[in-house]
Amino acid sequence: MEFIEIQWNSELYALEIELRDRLLRAPLGMGFSTQELAAESSELHFGLIQEGQVKACAVIVPSTPDQAKLRQMAVHEDHQRQGLGSTLVRQIESELRRRDFQRVELHAREQAVPFYERLDYRTIGERFIEVNTAHWKMYHQLTETDGIVG
Repeated sequence: MEFIEIQWNSELYALEIELRDRLLRAPLGMGFSTQELAAESSELHFGLIQEGQVKACAVIVPSTPDQAKLRQMAVHEDHQRQGLGSTLVRQIESELRRRDFQRVELHAREQAVPFYERLDYRTIGERFIEVNTAHWKMYHQLTETDGIVG
């Protein structure tokens, strides 16, 4: 598997959208609007690619110069529970460190919280509902902060 940054509106981006739509949006009765896809042009897209196919992907939204939000992570059905999700998150974290980000936040679906906890993400606050599904806000420090958390 090759870790790459997927360019917006490329052929791989189209495959990324198909994967995210199939696994994350369609089960909730949602799709992507033209406006949502256009807005993704300013976001970072990463994936694990094998033989020209997107096997895992995630979107990173820079929220401040040193903080980013991980969203819409998906791993192809045939490759789940094989470590691809963990590999993708760690590769993204390395790339974000290289770009001087210090913290990653995300909204994890409740069933995904244990996965992110194994990767040293911590919950913040209380459970909440987003897109009709229970979520938890989580974060991970990419750099040392002298004990400052929050």
